[in-house]
Amino acid sequence: MLHTPVALERCIALLAPAISEKDSPIVIDATLGMGGHSAALLSQFPRLRIIGFDRDLAAIAIARASLAQFSDRITIVHAVYDEMEEVLVNESISGVDGILFDLGVSSMQLDQADRGFAYSQEAPLDMRMDQSSGITAFEVLMEYPKGELIRVIRNYGEEKFAKNIAENIIKARQSDSLHTTKDLAELVKNSIPAAARRTGGNPAKRTFQALRIEVNHELDVLERAIPAALSSLNVGGRIVVMAYQSLEDKIVKSFFTRVTLSGTPRGLPIELPGSAAKFNFVIRGSESATEDEIEANPRASSMRLRAIERVAA
Repeated sequence: MLHTPVALERCIALLAPAISEKDSPIVIDATLGMGGHSAALLSQFPRLRIIGFDRDLAAIAIARASLAQFSDRITIVHAVYDEMEEVLVNESISGVDGILFDLGVSSMQLDQADRGFAYSQEAPLDMRMDQSSGITAFEVLMEYPKGELIRVIRNYGEEKFAKNIAENIIKARQSDSLHTTKDLAELVKNSIPAAARRTGGNPAKRTFQALRIEVNHELDVLERAIPAALSSLNVGGRIVVMAYQSLEDKIVKSFFTRVTLSGTPRGLPIELPGSAAKFNFVIRGSESATEDEIEANPRASSMRLRAIERVAA
């Protein structure tokens, strides 16, 4: 049985106007995961074709099996979503009608202890979304100089005590005492003053987030992917994005705000030719998960949903 994604019905409702009236609509599921979004979309829109992206081979294997009944209408690609323009060229697709991003680490990745994403379970310090390539979190911890560790933990984890944590990581290298997620979680806890640990949940959360972002280049990928998505969208097409941490949401908000602004100087009574914005907000600001969804899945509590529509070529 497929995991039910956060805001599933809301995402379908937001994409529906862009695809329901088309003869052969195409949607990019930029974060295929186990295929929950794609299964719902393919079931509801029988003429729809989906291009599904995922960097995680384990997720792709699950999605292929779960979506086997739709195999003639879905193309699954082992790629990161900032490669969408290249993939569309290879598929001879000039534009798409919808793009869905469900950002961050998936429930499957969090629940598989050996992946190293969860600070609550002992596992190797891996944290790669694509375990077939790239540097692991353990290699980052063992090889980065102190200054780089501080940068990663402070910038990507928004951690005030990044310097303390980095110094203790260097000490742990020397004593050979840092090997597992449990070791790292304990190190972080001991690096943060007791008074600061009393609020905000598990103190390791921010450092684990920072390492995951660094290992998977998540923010760099997103910075490339949003412009690629905007340029790949047909007129009338929509982009829907779910972000679960503020750094990702800020990137999405910035791009969306920029492309919905008119180029006409303020104060002029008419729109100058060629200056009108090519995109409009579908949602003004952002939406959160419903209380029922948060109760069923506490991970949904930080979700921010944004949507934009292309209105001109």
